[in-house]
Amino acid sequence: MYETNYDDVTEFLGDWGPFQKRISLLLCMSILPNGLFVFSIVFLAATPPHHCAIPPNANISAEWINYSIPLEEDNGEMRYSKCTRYKLDVIKLLSDNGSVPGIDVNITEIEQESCTDGWEYDRERYVSTIVSEWDLVCSDAWKVPMTTSIFLIGWLIGSLISGQLSDRFGRKIILFGTMGVQTLFTFFLSFSTSWLMFSALLFVVGFTIISKYVAAFVLGAEILSPRIRMIYSTVGITIFFAVGYMLLPLMAFFIRDWRMLLIAMAVPGVFNFPIWRFIPESPRWLLSQGRVEDAEAILRGAAKMNRVTTLEVIFQPLQEENHMKNLKRTNICDLVKSNSIRWITIMLGFVWMIICIGYFALSLNTSNLSGDRFLNFFFSGAVEVPAYILSWPLFHFCPRRLCLFAMLSFGGAVLLVTQLIPRDFSSVSIALEMMGKFGFSVAFCIVYPFTAELYPTVLRNTAIGACCMACRLGGIAAPYFVYLGTYYKSLPYILMGSLCVFGGLLSLLLPETYGMPLPETIDHMQTIQRCKKKQTSNII
Repeated sequence: MYETNYDDVTEFLGDWGPFQKRISLLLCMSILPNGLFVFSIVFLAATPPHHCAIPPNANISAEWINYSIPLEEDNGEMRYSKCTRYKLDVIKLLSDNGSVPGIDVNITEIEQESCTDGWEYDRERYVSTIVSEWDLVCSDAWKVPMTTSIFLIGWLIGSLISGQLSDRFGRKIILFGTMGVQTLFTFFLSFSTSWLMFSALLFVVGFTIISKYVAAFVLGAEILSPRIRMIYSTVGITIFFAVGYMLLPLMAFFIRDWRMLLIAMAVPGVFNFPIWRFIPESPRWLLSQGRVEDAEAILRGAAKMNRVTTLEVIFQPLQEENHMKNLKRTNICDLVKSNSIRWITIMLGFVWMIICIGYFALSLNTSNLSGDRFLNFFFSGAVEVPAYILSWPLFHFCPRRLCLFAMLSFGGAVLLVTQLIPRDFSSVSIALEMMGKFGFSVAFCIVYPFTAELYPTVLRNTAIGACCMACRLGGIAAPYFVYLGTYYKSLPYILMGSLCVFGGLLSLLLPETYGMPLPETIDHMQTIQRCKKKQTSNII
């Protein structure tokens, strides 16, 4: 069938002409808003220092107001209690009687109560966040990690559905459709009137972000030549994500109100809409649908732009006829049909999940590190740039399985060491966490194209979407890995480190795709060695 030699047939276009440059740049630009939004919850849902509010009409003396909040130890320091205060009616009675706190009365013996009049928040770092807007503290503090999980549940559903939609209706339609919805709902988020409304809209944004990323990734991988595809997949698209990631703390530093920050994050998406007319549909996808004339028209246009001569007939009629005989619809069930494909899908799912736990947990944990939150967040994004640059020579010259094993094991080992560092050496802990983030970023960068190389054209987008779905299960759990640190500081590092070392070992069992052409049909997929031996013995 003609798909088998697609890269050979389209070799006349060259590797890096004006057509490829335009496609690569525009698709990469479409991912920049993703980098801005994915971890924006760190700033949108930041919890400022707070304590119980004392109503102005309480008629309590200034001296007693200063003693109305209990002191509690927090990381070795005495701070105002976040969730309790001394009973206000008792404080008022003592104030009216002229008692002196600490002399006439033992403050610690006064009964305490919850913050029935709300909270006062420190406005020095943030003017407003969703936490201070809707009092997501104390008994409602669980809503903060839940907000991140809801966003990632949307991501999970998008991973499952968008892949099938993209394989059915085309990469371009899904790319720009989700781009429009993401931009619109990011803007709508800024007008949320409750946490429930905010979470519902955030779910939709999560759905569109991953859908757009997968569509752009697959569209570029299928249009570009093998050499440029490798650079685009491992460096190009990820660098632009990292640029958006690094721009976020800069925007959050100057825009301290969560509503205005959301409006600012929606603006870059608006400038992506005009690129619709410059990005074509994937010729590979058109061929998989039997639309040979449309695929040839795109390739002839690309040849004209690159100023190269094209063949009179790009895909031979005999090949078209053979393809139409073999053309059939595929769906997500094909990922688990045969024994070999099933095991590849299961193992890849676990590897993706583990990478996502480590990557998301360390990214979200920047708010808990010592030092400046904006600077730590910037470093967390900046460390991804050298990680993505390194991923290209690794992907170009090294076996895929070995790269995944090395990066996951490295990230896991660093986390296991981090929990041994004393609290006084906070700069060492931060450096080790950034090293772990470096390892997970490289692994994330490699696992996307590795997955694309394992699956055929008719299943590629569905497979990546399914793997992203497994990844989001890890992402949904990631905020709670971070939350475990409130009970035992070392527990998140021990769990994540152990999981990542296990994931590295698991990746060694996958088929190797280094130096192999992209499979076009399910029959062209590689198999796991053990499954291959079973199939051979059954045939004999």
